[in-house]
Amino acid sequence: MDTILFLAFTESDGSLAKPALEVLGSAVAMGAPLTVGVIGASIAAASQQVGGCGATRFLSVTGEEFGRSRYSTDAAAAEAIARAAGATLVIAPASSRTNRALPGVAHRLDGAIDTHVTAIADGGSVTRWYYRQRMEAVVNRTARPWFILLESGCHTAWTGEPREASFETVAVSLPPLRTAVTGVRSPQSGEQTIRPDARLLFVAGAGWTKKQADGQPHPREAEELILGFLHKTKASLGGSKSLVDLSGEGEAVLQFMTHLNQIGQTGATPRHPKGLSTCCHGEEPHVVGWRFITERRAVNLDPNCGWARGKADVLYVADAFEVMRKVNALLG
Repeated sequence: MDTILFLAFTESDGSLAKPALEVLGSAVAMGAPLTVGVIGASIAAASQQVGGCGATRFLSVTGEEFGRSRYSTDAAAAEAIARAAGATLVIAPASSRTNRALPGVAHRLDGAIDTHVTAIADGGSVTRWYYRQRMEAVVNRTARPWFILLESGCHTAWTGEPREASFETVAVSLPPLRTAVTGVRSPQSGEQTIRPDARLLFVAGAGWTKKQADGQPHPREAEELILGFLHKTKASLGGSKSLVDLSGEGEAVLQFMTHLNQIGQTGATPRHPKGLSTCCHGEEPHVVGWRFITERRAVNLDPNCGWARGKADVLYVADAFEVMRKVNALLG
């Protein structure tokens, strides 16, 4: 029988984020012997979150050098915990930090790794996506330890009663550190538009910056309408590739839109209960990003656009400027 190591990095406040708790919920549901491993500058809040999960061991690596994402320290800490746990399955949340560090750890331990996993079956197989979620495969491996990085939104988060866990500290031998984190730069210009937990995903397409009925583009009005809607609804903002690429083509742009907002074949694949697309064509590369959106609606002047061909639950053939002016007025 496989034994499981749940491995996660803490947030800046020492807690585990929702994607990590989703992975913990998946690990608990498997019913195998469980060890919890946590890495971070502080684990006080995480200790309360995982204390009631039923794990037989709790292992930790703590210190200021582990508070920031750095390959050398992340890989060393994860390797030390994996060796101390001796588990055959290592399950972790898929994030930029784990996707970068854990493949190297799997190599050091002569194991295997799978990323972009969406489900773990009782029989020891995993379901994962390939080619930007276009193809689904069921994977079985005999190599151990097997590292499995589970995507967010694929399992119910662990919500057990808060209870203090007794962690064992794992010693780590760090290599000479050649990099230092001096700060964080964000391209969002102070405007928070990406909200993974929002009930609604609002997607803007390149049509917002094109010439309108009067023959002129109105990018500043488009910004006001979109930001007004986001502020009133607390929705998350997505963008089509054609829109986020406009800045490199000398075209009018939405100043708050960056490549971090991009969804689709070459962007993110968000998971929200509802989605509203405006001025988007709705063709396959873009719709791939909507695979996990439960209810899809679109606004487009073209009744023959891709959204009309079975990709949207509801298509409003109308001018997005007029629709959003009315919606914002109704929202007050």
